[in-house]
Amino acid sequence: MMKLSMNWMTLRVRNLEASLDFYHRILGLPVERRFESRGKQIVMLGIEGQPKLELIEGSDPPVKPECGVSVGFEVRSLDEAMAELSKEGIPVARGPIAPNPSLRFFYILDPDGFEVQLAEHM
Repeated sequence: MMKLSMNWMTLRVRNLEASLDFYHRILGLPVERRFESRGKQIVMLGIEGQPKLELIEGSDPPVKPECGVSVGFEVRSLDEAMAELSKEGIPVARGPIAPNPSLRFFYILDPDGFEVQLAEHM
């Protein structure tokens, strides 16, 4: 059996600057590198040693937000995350949800409408 580890997840976005503002400035993912490939602007975001989020600017994303794809992140405090996002004018799309005593999470939407899950393990 192959031994795999997650490398990155790609989102094709309509407006790279809007997505970069959301994922870098608001959510705090560091920019690892930014480059151009075959005429498309690409940004790799993420923390060293963890899987990256690759944003590629294009026209309409080939995967529509309602297809069920979401990106998930762990936070220290769900309440603090909700307060920070509220200050930025970003509403909670769904939640908070507590499926068991050790997990709480909620969803927000990125600029393209993709769901972003923020979770706190207690």
